[in-house]
Amino acid sequence: MAGIFERLSLIFKSKANKTLDKYEDPRETLDYSYQKQLDLLQKVRRGVADVATSRKRVELQANQLIQEMDKLTVAAQRSLAAGREDLAREALTRKSGVQGQLDDLNTQHAALAEEEEKLVRASQRLQAKVDAFRTRKETIKAQYSAAEAQTRVNDAFSGLSEEMGDVGRAIERAEDKTQQMQARAGAVDELLASGALDDPTGTYKDDITRELDQMASTASVENELANMKNQLGISAGPATTTPPAVSPAPEKQLPQLGEGNGTATQEGQQP
Repeated sequence: MAGIFERLSLIFKSKANKTLDKYEDPRETLDYSYQKQLDLLQKVRRGVADVATSRKRVELQANQLIQEMDKLTVAAQRSLAAGREDLAREALTRKSGVQGQLDDLNTQHAALAEEEEKLVRASQRLQAKVDAFRTRKETIKAQYSAAEAQTRVNDAFSGLSEEMGDVGRAIERAEDKTQQMQARAGAVDELLASGALDDPTGTYKDDITRELDQMASTASVENELANMKNQLGISAGPATTTPPAVSPAPEKQLPQLGEGNGTATQEGQQP
């Protein structure tokens, strides 16, 4: 049972890793890493600022102690001048205590200065690494973008090649089908011309048939023309002879009104 769970866990991890790798963008990962380095550099700089602030505070305290020691020194001198050795001794005792504090502050100041110097050097080294990483990051991003664009172009060419292959095969099939249809049409024409295949529509005629039909049509025209000549009493002659023109019948003249009356009178007067 444990072995089954281990195999299932391995399968799920491999699937998840493959899915993450599919959706992971190296440019985003590089930008994220660069941002983390900038955050670390900012923390180091804040550390340097904090140490420098502490060192400055120690210097201020040391200056105050030095001023206090100067005051105690002056007080001791005045006390001795006034014959108060006890007061002078007390002032010098306090001065000694202040000197101890000043020594501690100087030790602390030296440690802070050393720590500040270390942090400054670390900040400078980290800044150099961050700058180098930024340059490398931009270079890798540019190379990745170029490779991604090239991959898209290659995929487009691959798809176009496959599509053009399909188109080429379709063109070949169309050409083959066209050639088959042309060959079939040529074969039918040859069969019709040879008489081996009847034309059900009667529209196809070979050269001899057309010539015979033309001769028959010419003979029919000549026969009909000869019959017409016989009916009109025209002697047969060459087909190109123009028949004689028929003169029109004379027009009948109507008698004038006056002339008609005179004629009738004369005819009536005759015995």
